[in-house]
Amino acid sequence: MALIADYFFDLALAGINDGGRLDICSQEPATYAEAITTYTLGNKTSLSIGAPTDRTPNGRKVVVAAITDGSVTGDGTASHWAVSDTGNSRLIATGALSASQAVTTGNTFTLAAFDIGFADAV
Repeated sequence: MALIADYFFDLALAGINDGGRLDICSQEPATYAEAITTYTLGNKTSLSIGAPTDRTPNGRKVVVAAITDGSVTGDGTASHWAVSDTGNSRLIATGALSASQAVTTGNTFTLAAFDIGFADAV
């Protein structure tokens, strides 16, 4: 049976706290530039990301707190999120939104809290 100790998952997850910006995107970005420029439809800075904890059914996770006041900067349908480290121009993590949402420039967006994590080795 393969094993990776929680300590090492936690080191990787702690790096997500470097993420100071979350963008909602029209498709899943693969680079920092795509996340904050090409596909962005809006963003939120000053994220609240929790400390690593157990994930169900196994593994480790961090929780990104709910967002109630994100700024919409483009018109379109947001289908993905991206967390970036703007100080180092680094894309940290991406994922699909639980449901796509149409957005319009000048409005605000909201997101429920969500997890970023790893499953245990098998």
